[in-house]
Amino acid sequence: MNYMSQEGYDNLKLELERLKTVDRPNISKQIGEARDKGDLSENAEYDAAKEAQGLLEMKISKLEEVLGNTRVLDPSKLDMSKVGILSKVRVLNKKVNKEVTYTIVAEKEANLKLGKISIKSPIGKGLMGKKVGDLAEVVVPAGIVPFEILEITV
Repeated sequence: MNYMSQEGYDNLKLELERLKTVDRPNISKQIGEARDKGDLSENAEYDAAKEAQGLLEMKISKLEEVLGNTRVLDPSKLDMSKVGILSKVRVLNKKVNKEVTYTIVAEKEANLKLGKISIKSPIGKGLMGKKVGDLAEVVVPAGIVPFEILEITV
Protein backbone atom coordinates (compact mmCIF):
# COMPACT_ATOMS: atom_id res chain seq x y z
CA MET A 1 0.00 0.00 0.00
CA ASN A 2 1.24 3.49 -0.90
CA TYR A 3 0.32 6.53 1.19
CA MET A 4 0.40 10.03 -0.22
CA SER A 5 -1.08 13.49 -0.03
CA GLN A 6 -4.18 14.52 -1.96
CA GLU A 7 -1.97 16.80 -4.08
CA GLY A 8 0.37 13.94 -5.02
CA TYR A 9 -2.55 11.65 -5.84
CA ASP A 10 -4.21 14.33 -8.00
CA ASN A 11 -0.93 14.98 -9.86
CA LEU A 12 -0.56 11.27 -10.67
CA LYS A 13 -4.17 11.11 -11.90
CA LEU A 14 -3.54 14.13 -14.15
CA GLU A 15 -0.39 12.52 -15.54
CA LEU A 16 -2.28 9.28 -16.24
CA GLU A 17 -5.07 11.20 -17.98
CA ARG A 18 -2.50 13.05 -20.15
CA LEU A 19 -0.80 9.79 -21.10
CA LYS A 20 -4.13 8.27 -22.13
CA THR A 21 -5.71 11.25 -23.89
CA VAL A 22 -2.70 13.04 -25.45
CA ASP A 23 0.31 10.74 -25.69
CA ARG A 24 -1.54 7.54 -26.66
CA PRO A 25 -3.34 9.15 -29.66
CA ASN A 26 -0.08 10.85 -30.76
CA ILE A 27 1.77 7.53 -30.84
CA SER A 28 -1.12 5.86 -32.69
CA LYS A 29 -0.93 8.64 -35.27
CA GLN A 30 2.85 8.14 -35.63
CA ILE A 31 2.34 4.40 -36.14
CA GLY A 32 -0.30 5.07 -38.80
CA GLU A 33 1.94 7.54 -40.64
CA ALA A 34 4.88 5.12 -40.54
CA ARG A 35 2.66 2.27 -41.76
CA ASP A 36 1.55 4.39 -44.74
CA LYS A 37 5.18 4.66 -45.88
CA GLY A 38 5.24 1.09 -47.11
CA ASP A 39 7.30 -1.99 -46.25
CA LEU A 40 7.15 -2.49 -42.46
CA SER A 41 10.04 -4.96 -42.36
CA GLU A 42 12.59 -2.22 -43.06
CA ASN A 43 10.74 0.77 -41.59
CA ALA A 44 12.74 2.26 -38.69
CA GLU A 45 10.05 4.89 -38.02
CA TYR A 46 7.45 2.18 -37.56
CA ASP A 47 9.71 0.17 -35.24
CA ALA A 48 10.49 3.26 -33.15
CA ALA A 49 6.82 4.21 -32.88
CA LYS A 50 5.85 0.66 -31.86
CA GLU A 51 8.59 0.64 -29.22
CA ALA A 52 7.41 4.03 -27.91
CA GLN A 53 3.88 2.65 -27.78
CA GLY A 54 5.04 -0.33 -25.71
CA LEU A 55 6.88 1.92 -23.26
CA LEU A 56 3.87 4.23 -22.97
CA GLU A 57 1.50 1.33 -22.29
CA MET A 58 3.91 0.01 -19.64
CA LYS A 59 4.02 3.46 -17.98
CA ILE A 60 0.20 3.72 -18.04
CA SER A 61 -0.11 0.25 -16.51
CA LYS A 62 2.39 1.09 -13.75
CA LEU A 63 0.62 4.36 -12.91
CA GLU A 64 -2.75 2.59 -12.77
CA GLU A 65 -1.23 0.04 -10.40
CA VAL A 66 0.26 2.75 -8.17
CA LEU A 67 -3.03 4.67 -8.05
CA GLY A 68 -4.95 1.49 -7.32
CA ASN A 69 -2.73 0.73 -4.34
CA THR A 70 -2.69 4.26 -2.93
CA ARG A 71 -4.43 5.66 0.12
CA VAL A 72 -4.76 9.42 0.42
CA LEU A 73 -3.83 10.62 3.90
CA ASP A 74 -5.77 13.32 5.75
CA PRO A 75 -3.12 15.57 7.36
CA SER A 76 -5.55 16.60 10.12
CA LYS A 77 -5.70 12.99 11.35
CA LEU A 78 -1.93 12.42 11.57
CA ASP A 79 0.03 12.15 14.82
CA MET A 80 2.33 15.19 14.88
CA SER A 81 4.10 14.17 18.09
CA LYS A 82 6.59 12.22 15.98
CA VAL A 83 7.89 12.30 12.41
CA GLY A 84 5.75 10.41 9.93
CA ILE A 85 4.63 10.65 6.33
CA LEU A 86 3.41 14.17 5.43
CA SER A 87 5.23 15.63 8.45
CA LYS A 88 7.01 18.91 7.87
CA VAL A 89 10.18 18.61 9.94
CA ARG A 90 12.52 21.45 10.83
CA VAL A 91 15.90 19.98 11.70
CA LEU A 92 19.35 21.21 12.61
CA ASN A 93 22.14 19.54 10.68
CA LYS A 94 24.69 19.35 13.52
CA LYS A 95 27.54 18.55 11.11
CA VAL A 96 27.33 21.94 9.34
CA ASN A 97 25.20 23.75 11.96
CA LYS A 98 22.45 24.61 9.45
CA GLU A 99 18.68 24.45 9.79
CA VAL A 100 16.72 22.70 7.05
CA THR A 101 13.02 21.95 6.65
CA TYR A 102 11.86 18.76 4.96
CA THR A 103 8.43 17.37 4.23
CA ILE A 104 8.35 13.58 4.35
CA VAL A 105 6.37 12.30 1.34
CA ALA A 106 5.74 9.18 -0.71
CA GLU A 107 8.42 8.19 -3.19
CA LYS A 108 6.40 9.46 -6.20
CA GLU A 109 6.01 12.92 -4.61
CA ALA A 110 9.67 13.52 -3.71
CA ASN A 111 11.14 16.79 -4.99
CA LEU A 112 14.27 18.02 -3.22
CA LYS A 113 13.95 21.53 -4.74
CA LEU A 114 10.64 21.87 -2.89
CA GLY A 115 12.04 20.30 0.29
CA LYS A 116 10.00 17.12 -0.19
CA ILE A 117 12.01 13.99 0.58
CA SER A 118 10.96 10.40 0.14
CA ILE A 119 10.01 8.31 3.11
CA LYS A 120 12.37 5.72 1.59
CA SER A 121 15.39 8.06 1.30
CA PRO A 122 18.19 7.73 3.88
CA ILE A 123 17.21 11.01 5.58
CA GLY A 124 13.49 10.18 5.42
CA LYS A 125 14.11 6.77 6.99
CA GLY A 126 16.41 8.25 9.62
CA LEU A 127 13.88 10.86 10.75
CA MET A 128 10.85 8.56 10.90
CA GLY A 129 9.43 8.09 14.38
CA LYS A 130 11.65 10.74 15.99
CA LYS A 131 10.22 13.41 18.30
CA VAL A 132 11.10 17.05 18.92
CA GLY A 133 14.44 17.18 20.73
CA ASP A 134 15.57 13.76 19.45
CA LEU A 135 18.88 13.34 17.66
CA ALA A 136 18.73 11.27 14.48
CA GLU A 137 22.04 9.95 13.21
CA VAL A 138 21.41 9.40 9.52
CA VAL A 139 23.68 7.25 7.39
CA VAL A 140 24.15 8.94 4.00
CA PRO A 141 26.70 8.21 1.26
CA ALA A 142 29.02 10.87 2.73
CA GLY A 143 28.95 9.27 6.20
CA ILE A 144 26.83 9.84 9.30
CA VAL A 145 24.98 13.14 9.66
CA PRO A 146 23.42 14.04 13.01
CA PHE A 147 20.08 15.87 12.77
CA GLU A 148 18.36 17.41 15.80
CA ILE A 149 14.57 17.53 15.47
CA LEU A 150 13.50 21.13 16.18
CA GLU A 151 9.85 21.16 15.09
CA ILE A 152 7.21 18.88 13.57
CA THR A 153 4.17 20.35 11.81
CA VAL A 154 1.72 19.49 9.04
